[in-house]
Amino acid sequence: MSDRTVRRFVEGLLRGQSTERARPDDVEAEQMKTAIELRAARLGSDSPSEDFVTDLHRRLAAEMSDDATPVDHPRWAPRRRQVVIGGSVAAASAAAGLVVGRNLLAPNVVQQASPSAQEELEPNAGTWRAIGASADLPDGGAMAFDVGSVNGFVHRTDAQLEAVSGVCTHQGCKLWLDAPESRLRCPCHSTSFSLEGETVTHQLPVAPAPLPKFQVRETKGVIEVFAPTKSV
Repeated sequence: MSDRTVRRFVEGLLRGQSTERARPDDVEAEQMKTAIELRAARLGSDSPSEDFVTDLHRRLAAEMSDDATPVDHPRWAPRRRQVVIGGSVAAASAAAGLVVGRNLLAPNVVQQASPSAQEELEPNAGTWRAIGASADLPDGGAMAFDVGSVNGFVHRTDAQLEAVSGVCTHQGCKLWLDAPESRLRCPCHSTSFSLEGETVTHQLPVAPAPLPKFQVRETKGVIEVFAPTKSV
């Protein structure tokens, strides 16, 4: 394999790109193995940036151009391209190692997904269902409801009603109301949501999506939500 082929293989793996097939010698195979292990250890958005990889490529090309004339080396001494390519992989490994180490030392620091838009449930076949008396829900208060087809929580803030699903968006566990803290908590993975349905805390690799909302209204002293006629 040529120096260029080895470099393309290593840098292609670092970028997550497919690589060409070729027959490497023992040293090249070891370099490729290191690149594969590095790629496997990557943690998504914590990977070194494209600028970092590009800089490695420039450094590699510069050093290789200085060594264009073949030189005999003792059998025990590594060739210059082995040192250069190995150094490039080691530099990238060090960067990834810092990322992995940071995540291991700080387990509460997790990756965040791009925030999802909070959806409103609009069943094709639904009806308004009574969930409680207006007098039972003072301003600043919250209460759970279950109409059979769906369950959730309704709260009143500044005289405005808002209702959200009572099912965690991670794996469907049923949430419970922590009234003193104004939180909706999932018993499965220590996830919590605000009364408005936004994700507040979690210990998952990616933050769960916000809780869907229900249409809610007050009619003649009764609080109602628009719910499907059959369980979902």
